[in-house]
Amino acid sequence: MKVTLVKSTIGCVPKHKKTVEAMGLKKLHQTVELPDNAATRGQIKQVAYLLKVEE
Repeated sequence: MKVTLVKSTIGCVPKHKKTVEAMGLKKLHQTVELPDNAATRGQIKQVAYLLKVEE
């Protein structure tokens, strides 16, 4: 799954900031490839308002 950070984490819940960082996203419009499993889907669901996801 390709995940892109499209919204800044400034002002977000600290837990959400750490989730985004754990996914390997540090800068805006940065894209990472993540495995399609339950753990990754849970992370994406938690911070979906910050991300763009492509299957």
